[in-house]
Formats: sequence, structure tokens, C-alpha cells
Amino acid sequence: MKVVVISASPRKNANTQLIMKHVFEYTKSKDADVKFINLSEGQIECYRGPEEEYNEATKNATRDIMDADVWLIGSPIYNSFFSSALKNLFEYVNYKKTEGKVAGMAIMAAGNIGFIDVQTLITQLLSYFRVITNPKAVFLTVDSISNNVLSDESAKERLNEMVDGTLEMATKLQN
Repeated sequence: MKVVVISASPRKNANTQLIMKHVFEYTKSKDADVKFINLSEGQIECYRGPEEEYNEATKNATRDIMDADVWLIGSPIYNSFFSSALKNLFEYVNYKKTEGKVAGMAIMAAGNIGFIDVQTLITQLLSYFRVITNPKAVFLTVDSISNNVLSDESAKERLNEMVDGTLEMATKLQN
């Protein structure tokens, strides 16, 4: 099974990046072919239309998303919305080639606000791509991070359960 893990924060020292690195490492232990797309590295170009030429990092990220059976997406909440970097990334994806893929998500916020709204917005985006979304999203606040490490054991367990549940959904749909 091919899996892509997406950290959708454009910030260099993003908390979202920390949680999605945990997701990436955990998913690698599941005997899956896993790729990591980290939008904080700033290599994904701003979408300018289908006729334009894009850099290699952008092409590779697009290919990895299109080839993956499972998408594990982590997004911060910015102004009551998911990351615009995530929306930009999905401008490259061809919705005609994504039907039946499965996605799980983790959402990071400064406080306990807006999680359900952002989950709904990401689910709507994924519905456009005909992607089946695991309804058990993980909601985390910055309190789960200390000294630039995901330190909350409960948060780790919930992330692991999201990965397991999403992979299980994908396996059942492939059979």
C-alpha cells in the first residue's frame, strides 16, 4: 500500500510538522510504502495554471499524492480555516484520478476552537476528489508539544489509532 503523509503548515518550525513526523514514523512501521510531503520546506510552487512548468519538488509531490492509496493529512488552523498551502498543493491534483483513495487527518490549533469546522472543510475538499475520509480525525492543541517534541502520550496514541483506522479502511476497500 502506498501512503503519503502531508504536513500542511508552511511555517519553518511548525507544530503540525512535529505531529506529522510522528505519523510518518509510525506509518513506516506498518510495512507501507510511505512518502512525506512537508510544506514547510517551501519547495512547492504557487499554482499558476495547468500550462505552466513547475519545479521538480512540485512535480514529485503531485506524483506522490496521485500514486498513493492513502493520504494522511495534518493541517493547522489559520483564521478558522485549513492551511492555504494545503489548498495550493491540491490545485495540482487531478480529481479524475483520485476516486476511491482514503484519507485520515490531524488538525492542530493554538486552543480548543474550530476543529469541527476545519475537519468539515477538509472533508469537503477531499469529497471533491472523491476521496473517502476517515471520520475519526485527531484534534490537537499546542499543549501536546513541549520543547519542539510531541510529548503528549495520549496524542501519540490517538494519532496512531487514526493511522491504523485509515489503513484498515483502505485495506477493506481494496479487497
